[in-house]
Amino acid sequence: MTTNDYTAVKQLRDAITNQLPRFGDAEKSQQCWLLGTTGCHLCDIAEGLMRQLAAVEPIHYHYVDISDFDEALMMQLATAIPVVLTPTQRLDYPFSVLDLQQLIV
Repeated sequence: MTTNDYTAVKQLRDAITNQLPRFGDAEKSQQCWLLGTTGCHLCDIAEGLMRQLAAVEPIHYHYVDISDFDEALMMQLATAIPVVLTPTQRLDYPFSVLDLQQLIV
């Protein structure tokens, strides 16, 4: 599912950067984030899809582990991961390389 609600995406990205300030710097704030966690097989699949896309398209993304968040934010995302966030859109799993390409490129 792709969410184009800019306000909701911005609020989520702001919540993440409030808890992980390193993601608030100018370069990272304009990049794509893959939200997941260790031991999540779907997150591993999603990261593989991101790498497949990166092999043919010049994309830059950061893996963000939701276990680094406080409990409230982590629980908000726990049943949704893996999630891809661009500065303006959100893509929830399941997705394909084609979905990622349409979202990111």
